[in-house]
Amino acid sequence: MKGIILHGGHGTRLRPLTHTGPKQLLPIANKPMSQYALEDFREAGITDIGIIIGDVYPEKVKEYYGNGENFGVKITYIYQDKPKGISHAIKLCNEFVGNEKFVVYLGDNILRKGLVDYKNNFETSNTDAMILLCKVDDPTRFGIAEINSESNKIKKITEKPSEPQSDLAVIGVYFLTPKIFTIIDKLKPSARGELEITEALQLLMDENNSIKYETVTGWWKDTGTPEDILHANQLVLDSIGKENQFVIDKESKIKDNVVIGKGTELSSDSSVQGPIIIGTNCKVGPNVRLGPNVSVGNNSILTNCTITNSIIMENCQISANVNLSNSIIANGSQIEANNEQSDHELLLGERSQLKI
Repeated sequence: MKGIILHGGHGTRLRPLTHTGPKQLLPIANKPMSQYALEDFREAGITDIGIIIGDVYPEKVKEYYGNGENFGVKITYIYQDKPKGISHAIKLCNEFVGNEKFVVYLGDNILRKGLVDYKNNFETSNTDAMILLCKVDDPTRFGIAEINSESNKIKKITEKPSEPQSDLAVIGVYFLTPKIFTIIDKLKPSARGELEITEALQLLMDENNSIKYETVTGWWKDTGTPEDILHANQLVLDSIGKENQFVIDKESKIKDNVVIGKGTELSSDSSVQGPIIIGTNCKVGPNVRLGPNVSVGNNSILTNCTITNSIIMENCQISANVNLSNSIIANGSQIEANNEQSDHELLLGERSQLKI
C-alpha cells in the first residue's frame, strides 16, 4: 500500500505565516504539521510515499524531507501546477500508485490515533474506498456524510452544505483503490474551479461501488486558521507523558508534561508550566514565565517575558517586559519593548521585527 501527502495550497487564511513557506511546514509542538502525516504512514508500515507539491516554495519541502531516508521512508515528489482540488491532486498520482491500494492524507491534518488500525481494516477488506468521519461543531466548514440509520451505510456526501443534515465531517484521510481514477475522469470543476473529493466519493457510491466508513476515536484537527494551529499545538502538547505521545526526542529531558531540548539553559528565576516543549540550544531567562501550552523552537532567546498558549518558532529573540498569549511568532523574529509591561496577542511572519 502506498501513501500520498497533499502539500499544496496557498494557505491564505494563515498569512502572514505563509508568505515565506507552505502552511504544512508550520510547526506544531516544534514539528512541521505534515511530518505527523508522514510518521503516521511510517508507523502503519506505509513507507513508499508521494508528496504533492505546488507553487508555494516547493524547494523548502524538498529541502526538509529530501528523499525520505532520514525519516525511514522513500519519497517521490509529484508536482501540481495549481490548486485545482483534492481529486485533481489524486489524479496526478495514477502512475505512482499503479495497481495498489493507497491512502491520501492532507498535510495540514493531525490525527490522534494514527493509521495502523484503519490501514489494516482497509487492506484486508474488499471495499473500493473507506473514509474517516469525525463529529464537528460547524458542519458547514467541511464535507459532510449522512448515514442511513437503518443500514448504517453512507447515504450521501455533501461538500460544505449550507444546511447540514449531519455533523459527521469527512476528515482529510482517504483510503482508496485505483478505481477512483476512472471516477475522477468523469468529474467537472465545481463552482470554485476545483475537482472535489466529495463529488468523487459520491459518484463512486452512485455507480454502486462499495464505500465504508469509520468514526475517528480520540481527536482530529484541521489546521486551517491561526486559532486551529494554536489548538492543535495544545492537543499535541497534552500528549506529553501519555501513551503514544507525539513529542518523542531521545536527547530531550522529559519530566511529566515538560520537554526541554539538549543544550537549553533555563535560569533559576524563570519557571515553566506544562504542557510545554522547548527546543535545543535555547536560552530562557532571566525572569521568564512560560506555559501552559507553549512551544519554543530551537535556538531561541527569551528574557523578561511571560508567554502562554503560544508558538514561538526557531531563532526568535524576545527581550521585552511583555505578556504574550494566543500568539504565533514565526522563525527569526525579534520583539523588543520598553520597561512598561504590556499584554499582546501577536501573529508575526518570518523575520519580523517589532518594538512595542
